[in-house]
Amino acid sequence: MLTLSSAVLWGVAHVAADRRKTGIALMAVYLLMLAGILTLFTAFSSRLLSLAVQPRWLIVLTVALVVIALAWTGVIIWSFLLVRPPSTDTVGRFLTTTLTLALCALILIPTVYAARLSYLSRDVVNSLFSSGGAAVPADDPWHGARHVNFLLLGGDSAPGRPGVRTDSVTVASVDTSTGATTLFGLPRNLQRIQFPAGPARDRFPAGFTGDGPDTPGLLNEIFQFAEDHPDMVPGVPKGQRGPALIKQTVSEILGIPVSYYALIDMKGFAQMIDAVGGVQVTIKQPIVYGKYREGLLPAGTRRLSGEEALWFGRSRTDSDDYVRMGRQKCLLNALAKQADPMTVLNSFERLATLTKRFISTDIPQEVLPAVVDLSQKMKGTKMRSLSFVPPLIDTANPDWRLIRREVTEALDEQRRPTGKPVTAAPREPAAVQSPDQPVTLDATCA
Repeated sequence: MLTLSSAVLWGVAHVAADRRKTGIALMAVYLLMLAGILTLFTAFSSRLLSLAVQPRWLIVLTVALVVIALAWTGVIIWSFLLVRPPSTDTVGRFLTTTLTLALCALILIPTVYAARLSYLSRDVVNSLFSSGGAAVPADDPWHGARHVNFLLLGGDSAPGRPGVRTDSVTVASVDTSTGATTLFGLPRNLQRIQFPAGPARDRFPAGFTGDGPDTPGLLNEIFQFAEDHPDMVPGVPKGQRGPALIKQTVSEILGIPVSYYALIDMKGFAQMIDAVGGVQVTIKQPIVYGKYREGLLPAGTRRLSGEEALWFGRSRTDSDDYVRMGRQKCLLNALAKQADPMTVLNSFERLATLTKRFISTDIPQEVLPAVVDLSQKMKGTKMRSLSFVPPLIDTANPDWRLIRREVTEALDEQRRPTGKPVTAAPREPAAVQSPDQPVTLDATCA
């Protein structure tokens, strides 16, 4: 009991063994350590996630955990040696030794697990996010910008389809002060794309028309086209040409600066959903899926596996690209709400492996703490969506001025503290596939 008590409060066994000064000193150290940990998890709780994406702090955290665990284990063993039964009490010695070893394991095993998670986190950050850029001011990481815009791409690099086609193109525009987010969806079959001024526009002054029957000139071809034609973005190394041109192009289309991009391979997307135990969505109409129509997702609210979620977001059987775009945003909305910390933690090792394998991005390490802080603000807001699809936009002959005007109005409405409630048009499913104003995803996807 004294050994067990010393594991809960350092120094108890020492006081019982008439080593009062040592016991009181251990109690004081323990209480100070406990107060420090409680302060860290209360007063600085909002900063903990930010520290978790900084490799330097991950090392500090790992070292601190190991030192505390070793000190704790040392106190337990020291306490046991002071109060253990006499050598003649064989049964007592065996039982108390077993208890002491169990207490040490209770301290060391979680520490080893936490150190493992810390190592994996550091490995993911170093593998996925580049470093070496300019320092980001903590008080103004977005340099006074009202919105920061992230380009989210879903790519298909399946066998038989050489290269990467970005079939899902969405810009998440996040208010830097409130976290309010609007998703702007661009259809993959958008044509006559206007490139920004430079070599790409010089090559296609009348709009992107592709290069032969394999590239008819759609939005989803630009990423790979840039990779295959270095003259489109001269001076940019292979592997970065596609991201550079698609970011510039989407910025030109929407009239807002795209700061960063993230591309996920569709196959990896399905595996990541499986890793977190699936995703729950509401299916409004039955969805046929599979290359040979071998599957069916019935209507209703249900939890989908990774493969089913992938088809939920990609199937065009008995529908079209625009309905599919609406489902993709509902899927993003559901994932954002359901990926709670415990779910992610339980699947962390597998998610870390999949992240390194299937995701690419140009978000630098120095910006990650600000991105994490922004994501926490986003959780308390309702995500909205505006898709540039027919009848709002003719994908074969887009009205670029209208697109930019709609974006500006949507962001102004997002920023306004009070104003006319944003609702979907009363039609179904046209409220999802062709809205004339942003719609709240909570209402649209339910």
